[in-house]
Amino acid sequence: MMLLKPTYTIEELITRCKAGERKAQEQLYKQFAAKMLGVCMRYATDRMEAEDMLQNGFIKVFKKLEDYRGDGSFEGWVRRIMVHSSIEYYRKHHKMVQMVDVTEMSNEPSVNPVVMANMDVKDLMGIIQQLSPGYKMVFNLYAIEGYSHKEIAGMVGITEGASKSQLSRARAILKDMVLKMEDKKYGYAG
Repeated sequence: MMLLKPTYTIEELITRCKAGERKAQEQLYKQFAAKMLGVCMRYATDRMEAEDMLQNGFIKVFKKLEDYRGDGSFEGWVRRIMVHSSIEYYRKHHKMVQMVDVTEMSNEPSVNPVVMANMDVKDLMGIIQQLSPGYKMVFNLYAIEGYSHKEIAGMVGITEGASKSQLSRARAILKDMVLKMEDKKYGYAG
Protein backbone atom coordinates (compact mmCIF):
# COMPACT_ATOMS: atom_id res chain seq x y z
CA MET A 1 0.00 0.00 0.00
CA MET A 2 1.46 3.31 -1.12
CA LEU A 3 1.02 6.36 1.12
CA LEU A 4 0.28 9.61 -0.69
CA LYS A 5 1.91 12.79 0.57
CA PRO A 6 -0.64 15.39 1.62
CA THR A 7 -0.92 18.43 -0.62
CA TYR A 8 -1.05 21.72 1.22
CA THR A 9 -2.00 25.21 0.12
CA ILE A 10 0.79 27.83 0.13
CA GLU A 11 -0.64 29.28 3.34
CA GLU A 12 -0.59 25.86 5.02
CA LEU A 13 2.95 25.21 3.82
CA ILE A 14 4.11 28.58 5.16
CA THR A 15 2.51 27.89 8.54
CA ARG A 16 4.06 24.41 8.69
CA CYS A 17 7.47 25.76 7.61
CA LYS A 18 7.31 28.43 10.33
CA ALA A 19 6.67 25.59 12.78
CA GLY A 20 9.89 23.97 11.56
CA GLU A 21 8.36 20.99 9.76
CA ARG A 22 11.08 19.57 7.49
CA LYS A 23 8.63 17.86 5.10
CA ALA A 24 6.80 21.16 4.56
CA GLN A 25 10.13 22.91 3.89
CA GLU A 26 11.03 20.22 1.39
CA GLN A 27 7.66 20.56 -0.33
CA LEU A 28 7.96 24.36 -0.46
CA TYR A 29 11.45 24.02 -1.93
CA LYS A 30 10.28 21.54 -4.56
CA GLN A 31 7.35 23.76 -5.48
CA PHE A 32 9.51 26.83 -6.23
CA ALA A 33 13.04 25.54 -6.94
CA ALA A 34 12.78 25.13 -10.73
CA LYS A 35 11.27 28.56 -11.30
CA MET A 36 13.70 30.26 -8.90
CA LEU A 37 16.66 28.49 -10.51
CA GLY A 38 15.61 30.27 -13.71
CA VAL A 39 15.76 33.58 -11.84
CA CYS A 40 19.23 32.76 -10.46
CA MET A 41 20.47 31.65 -13.91
CA ARG A 42 19.95 35.21 -15.15
CA TYR A 43 22.59 36.45 -12.69
CA ALA A 44 24.98 33.50 -12.67
CA THR A 45 27.91 32.72 -14.92
CA ASP A 46 26.96 29.03 -15.09
CA ARG A 47 24.46 26.50 -13.74
CA MET A 48 26.62 25.50 -10.77
CA GLU A 49 26.85 29.11 -9.65
CA ALA A 50 23.08 29.50 -10.13
CA GLU A 51 22.49 26.44 -7.94
CA ASP A 52 24.68 28.00 -5.23
CA MET A 53 22.65 31.20 -5.51
CA LEU A 54 19.45 29.17 -5.27
CA GLN A 55 20.61 27.37 -2.12
CA ASN A 56 21.67 30.64 -0.48
CA GLY A 57 18.35 32.17 -1.48
CA PHE A 58 16.31 29.36 0.05
CA ILE A 59 18.31 29.55 3.28
CA LYS A 60 17.25 33.22 3.44
CA VAL A 61 13.64 32.37 2.54
CA PHE A 62 13.41 29.96 5.47
CA LYS A 63 15.21 32.36 7.85
CA LYS A 64 12.96 35.29 6.85
CA LEU A 65 9.71 33.34 6.65
CA GLU A 66 8.52 34.94 9.90
CA ASP A 67 8.76 38.33 8.11
CA TYR A 68 6.34 37.31 5.35
CA ARG A 69 3.04 39.07 6.11
CA GLY A 70 0.92 37.77 3.25
CA ASP A 71 0.90 41.09 1.38
CA GLY A 72 1.22 40.29 -2.31
CA SER A 73 2.08 36.90 -3.73
CA PHE A 74 4.37 34.56 -1.86
CA GLU A 75 6.10 33.69 -5.13
CA GLY A 76 6.89 37.37 -5.69
CA TRP A 77 8.31 37.59 -2.16
CA VAL A 78 10.50 34.52 -2.77
CA ARG A 79 11.58 35.93 -6.16
CA ARG A 80 12.74 39.22 -4.57
CA ILE A 81 14.80 37.27 -2.05
CA MET A 82 16.34 35.22 -4.88
CA VAL A 83 17.25 38.35 -6.85
CA HIS A 84 18.82 40.04 -3.82
CA SER A 85 20.59 36.83 -2.81
CA SER A 86 21.94 36.39 -6.36
CA ILE A 87 23.26 39.95 -6.39
CA GLU A 88 24.84 39.48 -2.98
CA TYR A 89 26.48 36.24 -4.15
CA TYR A 90 27.69 37.92 -7.33
CA ARG A 91 29.15 40.90 -5.46
CA LYS A 92 30.94 38.56 -3.05
CA HIS A 93 32.45 36.36 -5.78
CA HIS A 94 32.97 38.74 -8.73
CA LYS A 95 34.45 42.16 -9.19
CA MET A 96 31.93 44.75 -10.40
CA VAL A 97 33.36 46.98 -13.08
CA GLN A 98 32.50 50.66 -12.80
CA MET A 99 31.49 52.01 -16.18
CA VAL A 100 31.71 55.59 -17.32
CA ASP A 101 28.66 57.18 -18.92
CA VAL A 102 28.41 56.73 -22.66
CA THR A 103 26.31 58.72 -25.06
CA GLU A 104 23.38 57.00 -26.73
CA MET A 105 24.29 55.30 -29.97
CA SER A 106 22.89 57.01 -33.01
CA ASN A 107 22.45 55.84 -36.60
CA GLU A 108 22.42 52.24 -35.44
CA PRO A 109 20.71 49.77 -37.74
CA SER A 110 17.37 48.74 -36.35
CA VAL A 111 16.25 45.22 -35.64
CA ASN A 112 13.53 43.91 -37.94
CA PRO A 113 10.31 43.79 -35.83
CA VAL A 114 9.23 40.60 -37.63
CA VAL A 115 12.43 38.87 -36.50
CA MET A 116 11.87 40.05 -32.92
CA ALA A 117 8.25 38.87 -32.97
CA ASN A 118 9.31 35.42 -34.19
CA MET A 119 12.24 35.11 -31.80
CA ASP A 120 11.94 32.28 -29.30
CA VAL A 121 12.16 33.27 -25.60
CA LYS A 122 14.85 30.60 -25.19
CA ASP A 123 16.92 32.27 -27.95
CA LEU A 124 16.51 35.70 -26.38
CA MET A 125 17.48 34.39 -22.93
CA GLY A 126 20.48 32.68 -24.53
CA ILE A 127 21.59 35.98 -26.03
CA ILE A 128 21.17 37.76 -22.70
CA GLN A 129 23.29 35.04 -21.01
CA GLN A 130 26.15 35.93 -23.38
CA LEU A 131 26.44 39.45 -21.96
CA SER A 132 29.31 40.14 -19.59
CA PRO A 133 28.24 39.68 -15.96
CA GLY A 134 27.93 43.40 -15.13
CA TYR A 135 25.88 44.21 -18.22
CA LYS A 136 23.74 41.11 -17.71
CA MET A 137 22.98 41.99 -14.10
CA VAL A 138 21.95 45.58 -14.83
CA PHE A 139 19.92 44.54 -17.88
CA ASN A 140 18.06 41.85 -15.91
CA LEU A 141 17.38 44.11 -12.94
CA TYR A 142 16.10 46.94 -15.14
CA ALA A 143 14.40 45.24 -18.09
CA ILE A 144 13.14 42.04 -16.46
CA GLU A 145 12.78 42.76 -12.73
CA GLY A 146 11.67 46.39 -13.22
CA TYR A 147 14.04 48.13 -10.81
CA SER A 148 14.96 51.81 -11.33
CA HIS A 149 18.56 52.89 -11.95
CA LYS A 150 18.64 54.39 -8.46
CA GLU A 151 17.54 51.06 -6.92
CA ILE A 152 20.03 49.12 -9.05
CA ALA A 153 22.86 51.45 -8.03
CA GLY A 154 22.09 50.83 -4.36
CA MET A 155 21.72 47.07 -4.77
CA VAL A 156 24.79 46.49 -6.89
CA GLY A 157 27.08 49.13 -5.40
CA ILE A 158 27.61 51.27 -8.50
CA THR A 159 26.56 54.82 -9.37
CA GLU A 160 23.23 55.59 -10.99
CA GLY A 161 25.14 56.84 -14.04
CA ALA A 162 27.06 53.57 -14.25
CA SER A 163 23.77 51.68 -14.16
CA LYS A 164 22.41 53.76 -17.04
CA SER A 165 25.67 53.33 -18.94
CA GLN A 166 25.72 49.56 -18.48
CA LEU A 167 22.08 49.27 -19.57
CA SER A 168 22.77 51.36 -22.67
CA ARG A 169 25.80 49.28 -23.56
CA ALA A 170 23.94 46.01 -22.86
CA ARG A 171 21.12 47.10 -25.18
CA ALA A 172 23.60 48.00 -27.91
CA ILE A 173 25.36 44.64 -27.58
CA LEU A 174 22.04 42.76 -27.55
CA LYS A 175 20.88 44.66 -30.63
CA ASP A 176 24.14 43.77 -32.39
CA MET A 177 23.73 40.10 -31.46
CA VAL A 178 20.13 40.04 -32.71
CA LEU A 179 21.19 41.71 -35.97
CA LYS A 180 23.89 39.08 -36.45
CA MET A 181 21.36 36.35 -35.74
CA GLU A 182 18.98 37.99 -38.23
CA ASP A 183 21.76 38.05 -40.84
CA LYS A 184 22.51 34.35 -40.35
CA LYS A 185 18.88 33.26 -40.32
CA TYR A 186 17.46 35.45 -43.09
CA GLY A 187 20.54 36.60 -45.03
CA TYR A 188 19.84 40.29 -44.41
CA ALA A 189 22.60 42.78 -45.05
CA GLY A 190 21.49 45.00 -42.16
